[in-house]
Amino acid sequence: MGFSEKPSNYIESRRKPKSYGDIFFHWLTVFLLVFFAVVMVTPFIWLLSSSLKTQINIFQYPPQLIPDPIVPENYVYALTYKPFGTYFRNTLIVAGLNVVAVVFTSSFCAYGFARMRFPGRDFWFGIVMATLFLPYAVLLVPSFIVFSRLGWVDTFLPLVVPPFFGGGAFNIFLMRQFFRTIPEEIADAARIDGCSEFGVYWRIMLPLSKPALVTIGIFTFLFAWNDLIGPITYLRSPDNFTIAVGLASFRSQTDIHWDLQLAASTAVTLPVIILFFLAQRYFIQGVVMTGLKG
Repeated sequence: MGFSEKPSNYIESRRKPKSYGDIFFHWLTVFLLVFFAVVMVTPFIWLLSSSLKTQINIFQYPPQLIPDPIVPENYVYALTYKPFGTYFRNTLIVAGLNVVAVVFTSSFCAYGFARMRFPGRDFWFGIVMATLFLPYAVLLVPSFIVFSRLGWVDTFLPLVVPPFFGGGAFNIFLMRQFFRTIPEEIADAARIDGCSEFGVYWRIMLPLSKPALVTIGIFTFLFAWNDLIGPITYLRSPDNFTIAVGLASFRSQTDIHWDLQLAASTAVTLPVIILFFLAQRYFIQGVVMTGLKG
């Protein structure tokens, strides 16, 4: 039998018509996916629609999906009422440094737990995973005391320096799981060719781990972009505020202007949505492949 020929049982299985049960479950799955997609997208559609309405039309009943009239000036007023350009810049600095730190340090630690053999490896990995049970609020007071004595309050240092020390237990776990899906023979071949252990990590493992790295990068960017507790604890000067703190301050000063608040919230949300769609393929691939091997 040639390579292009198919086994007879394969051909028969391809020709076999689907049963009514298979067809029913197929369309049921499609219906559920569409239904939950609509449920998830509806709040953002309402947010975008309301951000272009007048204050009165926002509370109109029955609600209008398409604004009439459309008021794009809401975005101009909202984004100039507060220095949102400064907030965007500060947030991009903090989020960018967090992404670089977490992606590098978490993958570095994960490589040691996944590929290197040393005494107590599983024990120390268990200790790392146990830190997931520590609530962020429990560490907030001692961390603030340490950073205040270092003179780091009202700077970005408390927000960008800690990620350079480990990258977080969840990210280490995610990268470890992905590294374990890569065949060991690839690394052995590199070692035979004279590659150092760091070279195996840098030249072999990281290029093959792009989906997992992108996934961790997206998670880290989202956390840094939406984080309110950290910036509001350490930042004092309005010139250092991030998006989350600036938006909270904006809401407190525009209590009754729902049109402006919705416009500002939409403008803050759009970059995150754009980022997800740009990296969606790598994100889904990374989430799926990290669970292939225990």
